[in-house]
Amino acid sequence: MVRAQPGARPRTLSSVRNVEARRREQREQEERRREPEEVTPAPQHARLWHVTLSVSGERTPLPDVRRALEQLAHDHPFLLTSRYAADHAEIRYWEEARDLHDAAALALRLWGEHRHTAHLPPWEIVGLEVVDRETYHHRVAENAGPLPAAPVGVHPFRGRSDQE
Repeated sequence: MVRAQPGARPRTLSSVRNVEARRREQREQEERRREPEEVTPAPQHARLWHVTLSVSGERTPLPDVRRALEQLAHDHPFLLTSRYAADHAEIRYWEEARDLHDAAALALRLWGEHRHTAHLPPWEIVGLEVVDRETYHHRVAENAGPLPAAPVGVHPFRGRSDQE
């Protein structure tokens, strides 16, 4: 039985329940304040990756290979340089991606996705290297990797006697 204080209004069952509900809600709010906030991982931002894609296949006339690589460079503006011969080519460029897996996946699709629009030879991908920007610059500084692409553009491999 609930006793009323002298001079106070008698409490009804519903008013007691309301008071209890408010107290419960206050306790829950206090507990939530004491709990550490959930730490949400910072969104991963895209990074730059240096890609070297090597392709090869049946011999193709050099002017056709050159035109196709120039068109690929036009279609894919981040291409740094392409070197080519009648039966193989190497394409170097920067790719922006969240992680290495995404950069590699994009690189592996590059040749196939542009094969028809750029009139690329029906060659297969025979090599792929993807390194982050820091690793690339570290290699260049130590003369341990490919030199920076200079001059930028589409060029035949030097010292090759496969001119057609």
